[in-house]
Amino acid sequence: MVEDHPDTLNFLCLYLEGSGHEVQCASTLAESLEAIPKANCDVLICDVGLPDGDGWQLLAQLKKANHPHPAYAIVMSGFGTLSDRSKSAAAGYRHHILKPFNPRELGQMLQEAAAEAKSRED
Repeated sequence: MVEDHPDTLNFLCLYLEGSGHEVQCASTLAESLEAIPKANCDVLICDVGLPDGDGWQLLAQLKKANHPHPAYAIVMSGFGTLSDRSKSAAAGYRHHILKPFNPRELGQMLQEAAAEAKSRED
């Protein structure tokens, strides 16, 4: 979970942990680039706007460095223009979710990610 707003990060991490997920939290691009390769996580949830870059750069830098990155990535943003959504898809994000969003919407995306992970294991 990557989010620069402390209250939002805290809420989402608590929500995800309460839903049974193991969560690692970061608030900057630099923290994320250090944590993600070590985390071996299945899902990345990332805010577009970060204080030292953006969520689109995050996936690009992970790919460029040949670091392992989650197969399933969700980007969060307050902007949802066609251009924003296209940029998210081109970066490799599976979903572009608009803030504020209903946590159930995120939960459905995580169920989809879990089903895909299970099918890759089978």
